[in-house]
Amino acid sequence: MTQARIYKRPKTAMQSGKALTDQWVLDFAPAEARRPDPLMGWAGSGDTQSQVQLKFATCQAAQAYAEKHGIDARVHTVPAKKLKIQAYADNFR
Repeated sequence: MTQARIYKRPKTAMQSGKALTDQWVLDFAPAEARRPDPLMGWAGSGDTQSQVQLKFATCQAAQAYAEKHGIDARVHTVPAKKLKIQAYADNFR
C-alpha cells in the first residue's frame, strides 16, 4: 500500500501574503532511497511517485481521494497561530 501525507501548505519565509496557503497537499513518501548518479553525481531514484504533489481545496477532499485510491495517508494538522498584539508605543515604555 502506498504511503502519503496530507498537509496544509505553509507560508514561505520569503512572502508576506497568504497566497496558496489555503490549499491542502497530498505528497507520496519515497519508496526507495536516493543514490548518486555515476556519471553526473546528482542524487536520484527510480521512484516517480515522490515527484507527484496533488493539491485539494479541503482536507476532506484529499482524504476522500486517498481512501478511494487505496492510499494510506496521514493528516498533519497545522498548529494554531498565537498572535502577540501590541501597540507601537509599547516599544518605548
